[in-house]
Amino acid sequence: NMNQFLLGSRVFASRSFSSAAKEMTVRDALNSALDEEMSADPKVFIMGEEVGEYQGAYKITKGLLDKYGPERVLDTPITEAGFAGIGVGAAYHGLKPIIEFMTFNFSMQAIDHIINSAAKSNYMSAGQISVPIVFRGPNGAAAGVGAQHSQCYAAWYGACPGLKVLAPYSSEDARGLLKSAIRDPDPVVFLENELLYGESFPVSAECFDSSFSLPIGKAKASSCFLSLFLGKDVTITAFSKMVGYALKAAEILAKEGITAEVINLRSIRPLDRPTINASVRKTNRLVTVEEGFPQHGVGAEICASVVEESFEYLDAPVERISGADVPMPYAANLERMAVPQIEDIVRAAKRACYRAAKSVPMAAAA
Repeated sequence: NMNQFLLGSRVFASRSFSSAAKEMTVRDALNSALDEEMSADPKVFIMGEEVGEYQGAYKITKGLLDKYGPERVLDTPITEAGFAGIGVGAAYHGLKPIIEFMTFNFSMQAIDHIINSAAKSNYMSAGQISVPIVFRGPNGAAAGVGAQHSQCYAAWYGACPGLKVLAPYSSEDARGLLKSAIRDPDPVVFLENELLYGESFPVSAECFDSSFSLPIGKAKASSCFLSLFLGKDVTITAFSKMVGYALKAAEILAKEGITAEVINLRSIRPLDRPTINASVRKTNRLVTVEEGFPQHGVGAEICASVVEESFEYLDAPVERISGADVPMPYAANLERMAVPQIEDIVRAAKRACYRAAKSVPMAAAA
């Protein structure tokens, strides 16, 4: 019948495309975006610790010093408050700085400049002062780096009017969103993930075009399996590294007959509420996933949005998966317990679908 024909055609087309698809690491995606935007606009420059001579702490800025020189690729002392403030001042005067934090945990040294000097200036000046600046670097937990280097700042900065906050997952996300961030007239906080830098992802031919960009404020819905329709049983929202975890959880759920629609948020502020609510109105269930703390988190905001706009569509209580409400432990076994795992997402989705295994009373088990 027609449905089988359409599905078969789509399977064939997908296999043909995937076999020819090129791959790119997140590191290369970010590097190429920086390179192309610096080449296209002489007002763009990058500043931070070890971005030049050392080629970047994570090699995101590799090759840029040789190509653009020390006036546009500036190594700084270890003083986040200093170089972030210089960047904001440069943006006031029409330049387009990209400020790299070696980790976003260090941005706390510069948070006054980010919020009070950058985020509020356009509003407080009645639109007379534009602040086209990007603050970028790795965010969230890495591996074995302790409590002071493992925090997720999505909710911190997502709470601030005047900022745009982006959190890419794939190489295409990273390349397209960074280009949009650099071109944007407002300050953008760009949250990368250290553990994704070396990951390779398939990218479309369109992604390699120098004009390629992705819209800020638009999420992406996907599923782990090929279908004419995306998941219909449960919506799972995630961002950054947790998108990969959510997709792997969706694969496990699919084997048990539960089809999940995974929403890659991409943009934390502005948040794509229409896409999230449209998905929930279809699946009638919601699981939110994030690495950050549970209280006042991104997941809490998503749950509030769904309750406000789509409450009558919910067939089960919403489920929130987040990091533990404790400073990140250093020990590897405790660290794993403090951040979401794939099995946590699977269990939450099953609970939402009323498919969780029932506990057996001790007497019955005996």
